[in-house]
Amino acid sequence: MSNSITLLNRNKQFSNNFNAANLPVTPQLRSVVLTCADARVDPAHIFKLDLGDSIVMRNSGGRVTKEIIEEIAAMAFMVGKMDGDEKKPFELIVMHHTHCGTERYANPEFQQALKMHIGIDVSSLAIHNHEKSLHEDLEKLRIASEIPGYIIASGCIYDVEDGTIHQVIEPTALESMSPYINLDKKKDK
Repeated sequence: MSNSITLLNRNKQFSNNFNAANLPVTPQLRSVVLTCADARVDPAHIFKLDLGDSIVMRNSGGRVTKEIIEEIAAMAFMVGKMDGDEKKPFELIVMHHTHCGTERYANPEFQQALKMHIGIDVSSLAIHNHEKSLHEDLEKLRIASEIPGYIIASGCIYDVEDGTIHQVIEPTALESMSPYINLDKKKDK
């Protein structure tokens, strides 16, 4: 049997008991989780999310890209319009994970092969050090003029071997977040 048929059959089971037609557009937990597309890293399982609890965005490595910034800015604008004059906190959790495929993007030969064979530059997605990458991603959010400073952002690393989460960057409003300090320079001091 095709995997697509398996998934469609699972949907039939899901829809037989569906009772969430009246969920609001704004997620119940007023949160967005940005994480990797890796099948081992499913926020619905990791955070025990119910339907309507949180927005989940996924890409290679859970990295903050131009497209992610634009998506978050558009969502923030929409939610801001729905909130009216009273801007309520909205949280963004950036979650990287151990043993991520984007660690392979750090290999210059692999980067060159991808660029040569399919024309894609993955250097900005490469993860050399997860904590450093999280700081870089949160800095991209902090300096993005499109994203309101009242959004609360945090960064964590999910361990695919034991299911635990290590908080690297505590939840902080972007406007109150300290500028990113290059971790390599910090070690030299």
